Amino acid sequence: MSGRPPADHPAHLDLTPALSPAWPDRAAWGTAPLLRAWQTAALQRYLEASPRDFLTVATPGAGKTTFALTVAAELLGRRIVDRITIVAPTDHLKTQWAEAAARAGIPIDPTYSAGAGKISKDFVGIAVTYAGVAVNPLAMRIRTERFKTLVILDEVHHAGDALSWGEGVREAFDPATRRLALTGTPFRSDVNPIPFVTYAPGDDGIPRSVADHTYGYAQALADHVVRPVMFLAYSGEMQWRTRAGDEIAARLGEPLTKDLTAQALRTALDPQGSWMPAVLAAADRRLAEVRRHVPDAGGMVIASDQDSARAYAKLLKAITGEPATVVLSDEKGASKKISAFSAGDSRWMVAVRMVSEGVDVPRLAVGVYATVTSTPLFFAQAVGRFVRARRRGETASVFLPSVPSLLGFASEMEVERDHVLGRRITDEDDIFAAENDLLAQANAGESASGELEMAFEALGSEATFDHVLFDGATFGHAGEVHVGSEEEMDFLGIPGLLEPDQVRELLHTRQSERARKQKRDRPEPTVAELTTHEQLAVLRRELNGLVAAWNHRTGQPHGVTHAALRKECGGPAAAVATAEQLHARVDKIREWAIKPTA
Repeated sequence: MSGRPPADHPAHLDLTPALSPAWPDRAAWGTAPLLRAWQTAALQRYLEASPRDFLTVATPGAGKTTFALTVAAELLGRRIVDRITIVAPTDHLKTQWAEAAARAGIPIDPTYSAGAGKISKDFVGIAVTYAGVAVNPLAMRIRTERFKTLVILDEVHHAGDALSWGEGVREAFDPATRRLALTGTPFRSDVNPIPFVTYAPGDDGIPRSVADHTYGYAQALADHVVRPVMFLAYSGEMQWRTRAGDEIAARLGEPLTKDLTAQALRTALDPQGSWMPAVLAAADRRLAEVRRHVPDAGGMVIASDQDSARAYAKLLKAITGEPATVVLSDEKGASKKISAFSAGDSRWMVAVRMVSEGVDVPRLAVGVYATVTSTPLFFAQAVGRFVRARRRGETASVFLPSVPSLLGFASEMEVERDHVLGRRITDEDDIFAAENDLLAQANAGESASGELEMAFEALGSEATFDHVLFDGATFGHAGEVHVGSEEEMDFLGIPGLLEPDQVRELLHTRQSERARKQKRDRPEPTVAELTTHEQLAVLRRELNGLVAAWNHRTGQPHGVTHAALRKECGGPAAAVATAEQLHARVDKIREWAIKPTA
């Protein structure tokens, strides 16, 4: 059968030479022609255990595809299996898997549909989607039973997206000889168990997924397998109108109710306002700086819906003078557009959801998170599109709205997670725990004031630069920083090729220099100024924003941080503190921010 490794393929030999010459060319800097260290370790663990089920959790961009196809080549060579079935979340990823498998010498048919019958003898296996499996799981089961089959479940957490998907996957692949599950983000926002994944209770009694091999973002970053990410957060003033005709104004990033935060975010992302054009222009300036050192670097905007995607593309054309590639999931040529963008050197691509997960566009270096979707799963997968390293010294830049949940996800990039099924039942009085959890989730998803959700009209928005999150630390300037200002360029102008420690040092230096200049230029406060309501309000807002950023970095509650600042600097609570006392606290927390945390 074409492409199959020879039957006498010796198990003890290094597998890398068996891969086609083109295969190592896809590896990141420093990894070709050998497997990466984590892939070798995972492969060794797999071969020693010879398990029927194996779950590999590896951060996006680490090389899960290469690992899985190496396992497939080994199992084919040993005749442990004679067929491969790859299950992926989207049609585009089916094709991407087939192309990668072809480079590894394993021909895969990505056009197969359940119940279609036989495939050409030129193929060793097929690639299907989770949705396709759910349509006809019995046909897939019959095929799985007919052959000794290795099933590769790519981004296996999607098997829990719908009850029918999970049941279909379980029915179709229960007879499989081997099952290899892959994911970069094993956690979900629900309690649906993922098929063929083992769960074990933690110290709190709550079941969590158990991975057979884990390779986290922090490890990959230390190995130079992925890029570090510099998050640039933008806030600003938002105005919108409710159904009742009430006009509401709020600042993005300030402590707000869940409803108001959602409405402020939607206002910011409105392409008719001033926030999105300003942030897109800033992102393009950042991309221009990166392209000075990496000429083919590209950027991607992740939009909430197709109308917004098209509108953002028009804004980018006005900013850059060249058209942006728009990728919509219901377009027939979407996959070809992605492939063409990946192989080219154009500046920008705008997409909705289909490019958020698994899609391999290694030259993406700058991103704009312009979607209202704010789950940790989606955020991690979206950011994962920008972290794939090609050469040493590259840094990814992702532009974010200053929304607490998104800033929290950004600060937790290096935290490993597990899929949690739910809380345990402790006694008979707790027998309705599952129902209570579902009710709590429903309530959390519902708006506390439904009118805001039922009718909404964005009136206007203005963008201001807030701060940078990098390596768990927060960097920014005191007071409002206007888009296009010298202060903003301190961060947008970071060179495109720097080691992480050089980026960190440069951020420290630029913030310290700006802080010294602002302190030198700051006039001595007068009695009149100290009693000015507007000035005190600005200072309290600045202090609260820095305390919130400190919370994202350290997890320390806001009240504890305010108390620590009062202890260090003296004075009463912020609500009644003088401008001088507030200035002192702002300077103190900025001093903390430039020091590495323990």
